[in-house]
Amino acid sequence: MKRICTICARGGSKGVPGKNLRVIAGRPLLAWSIWQAAQTGLFDAIAVSSDSEDILRAAEAAGAQVLVRRPADMATDTAPKAPVIRHALLAAEAELGWQADVLVDLDATSPLREPADIAGAVAQLEADGRSCVITAAPARRSPYFNLVELDGAGNAHLSKPLPNAVVRRQDAPRCFDMNASIYVWRRSAIVGDPRVFYPDTGLYEMPEERSVDIDSPLDMDIVTMLMERRHGERPA
Repeated sequence: MKRICTICARGGSKGVPGKNLRVIAGRPLLAWSIWQAAQTGLFDAIAVSSDSEDILRAAEAAGAQVLVRRPADMATDTAPKAPVIRHALLAAEAELGWQADVLVDLDATSPLREPADIAGAVAQLEADGRSCVITAAPARRSPYFNLVELDGAGNAHLSKPLPNAVVRRQDAPRCFDMNASIYVWRRSAIVGDPRVFYPDTGLYEMPEERSVDIDSPLDMDIVTMLMERRHGERPA
């Protein structure tokens, strides 16, 4: 069983400029994902895809074995994620000269994961025979109980009402918040049909404290605090 880990880190970021190279707990943000992947001992290669030469140099310094230069049309704000990951996989395989059986993509902006989370998600996919496994945390809000939408007249309604009203959140079906941390695919799925949700997509549950994705300066502050609490101000 051969496995490749990809990490896709675009140079442009409007929410938090330069976030992928921002130093957190003694390492550039991007380097934490490379370190976590290496710690699992699962991967035959770790590849980083970027449109930024600075990011690619930092990736090489952090231990990435394959550097993938991302085409400009895949580095826009509107570029879908799955085709970018597919491109990174195929480019890495072309350079390495072999094909993977399993692809794992780690989001560089979700560094609170542990290596054990990566291993757990991979083990779930390989045991269940699924096309894809995503990671998520229990949702704070429920579309059956306290998540609402506005209709065309501006009236608030439950997003997903049930025939029998749910009067306690604990009685609502369990819901999860995708944390964008870990995606695991079988090669045949991501190459043949690059998307996240297949009929058999599985979910690996992670706790809320390991599920913050950096999209805003507030997220950066929260992640920095939690990473420094866990690892100190210098790399572990």
